Amino acid sequence: MTAHALQRDPIFPALRLIAGKKLSVDDIYPRLFDAILEQRIAPASRFTEESLGETFGVSRSVIRRVLAKLSHQQVIILRPNQRAQVAAPDVQQTLQIIEARRMTELTVVQLACAQATTPHIRQLRELIGREQDCIERDQRGPAIRLSGEFHLQLAAIAGNAPLAQFLNSLVPLTSLFIAQYEAHACTYCAWQEHMAIVDAVEQRDVPSAVKLMTRHLDHLASKLLGRQAL
Repeated sequence: MTAHALQRDPIFPALRLIAGKKLSVDDIYPRLFDAILEQRIAPASRFTEESLGETFGVSRSVIRRVLAKLSHQQVIILRPNQRAQVAAPDVQQTLQIIEARRMTELTVVQLACAQATTPHIRQLRELIGREQDCIERDQRGPAIRLSGEFHLQLAAIAGNAPLAQFLNSLVPLTSLFIAQYEAHACTYCAWQEHMAIVDAVEQRDVPSAVKLMTRHLDHLASKLLGRQAL
């Protein structure tokens, strides 16, 4: 679907009306990412700053910042003098991403065990609650995005900025692959697994947290790459 078609999507005009004000980058980013994950903007489709600006009722400069963020996360491809294009990661690329995530996130979860405070744990549980709610409502795009945000929030809590930045370049692209190849949001990254990781972090149980994160990423790899091998 093109950005022109998005203008007929009732979700976005309703959002503008509810907000009652100009939308910010932080308002638009999750909605546009959700549209990509739900393939309302299909893989390999192209769209323009102008049409997206009209869709969201904002200037091209705001849209440009949203697209720059998605480009940094490798969700879209930006080339000079060309329209933005949704990325289409292949199996080999995803395998490399998951291996990089494994190396990074095992360190992240260890650091989080030492750094997490009571408010941090509360934030993680609230995020998981939103993920669970989206799964139960069959809101596939938001569920996938929130699942990825759990991992990014955990990295932020760990307190190592380079690791968090590196993970921010890996998790959204994994989410894109999930959206393109997994039929059901609840099969790739169960909220129960996230909750178990949080329980271990809260107890500062490093061995359990590492074991649970390893199992979680193994499960993700098996689901995605196993499906592609069929």
